[in-house]
Amino acid sequence: MKNIVYTLLITVVLSSCSEYQKALKSEDISTKFKMGTELYDAGKYGKANRLFAQIVPQYRGKPQAEKLMYMYSNSFYKMKDYYLAGYQFERFADQYPKSEKAEEALFLGAKSFYQLSPVYSKEQKETKTAIEKLQMFINTYPDSEYLPEANILIKELDYKLERKAFEIAKLYNQIANFESEDYEASIKAFDNFLVEYPGTTFREDALYYRFDSAYKLGINSIEYKRKGRIETAIKYYDAFYKAFPESQYNTEAEKMKKELQTAIQTYSTQS
Repeated sequence: MKNIVYTLLITVVLSSCSEYQKALKSEDISTKFKMGTELYDAGKYGKANRLFAQIVPQYRGKPQAEKLMYMYSNSFYKMKDYYLAGYQFERFADQYPKSEKAEEALFLGAKSFYQLSPVYSKEQKETKTAIEKLQMFINTYPDSEYLPEANILIKELDYKLERKAFEIAKLYNQIANFESEDYEASIKAFDNFLVEYPGTTFREDALYYRFDSAYKLGINSIEYKRKGRIETAIKYYDAFYKAFPESQYNTEAEKMKKELQTAIQTYSTQS
């Protein structure tokens, strides 16, 4: 009995493969459309996509074109080919703005760019594009059922940009090695970061490392610049302490502040 079932299964599979190959080679676009739709509904998106790709040009302007273009676009998404999915979904939304699938298509197109966003440590071009696409979707469909998910995706993407900017500023601090230009670059990077991301979750860290850079710049400066830089560093400490009086960095920050105060007293004595 098992052998019979196995034989029947093999026969069905071979027959299915044979039908698919026939459809691929067929000159009849309706045969390709029918077979492609069956494969798409069965979740065999790669095979369906191959058939759809052969007939998309011939179906332009036909009544079935809207359904075909949606399945074609979505098959790329299901195959995780997000570059082409994003492109095709945007084309669909542009060509069929009144379609009942237009809203979903525009969202999935934007989400395709979200899927392309790399880890925060890499170049964030795709991340910025994804934010733009998702914001465009929200502006177009402000009452969409996909709005909660779109907002979550934007929040995740914003965090990547925020983390990237913070790590760049922190890197200046870590590689400075007492070179004043690097510490100045670190301070400027943290200043820019705090302005661009006022509500950042890295605010405590950013304020501390900005002070740390200013401290190292002041303590290690050449004499004629030292006093002014030490005074600036103390101001950065005050800003840090005011914002986070119970910070995890307080012990180390307090030591640096005392060293700065001792150094500044030297100038008071001299005067």
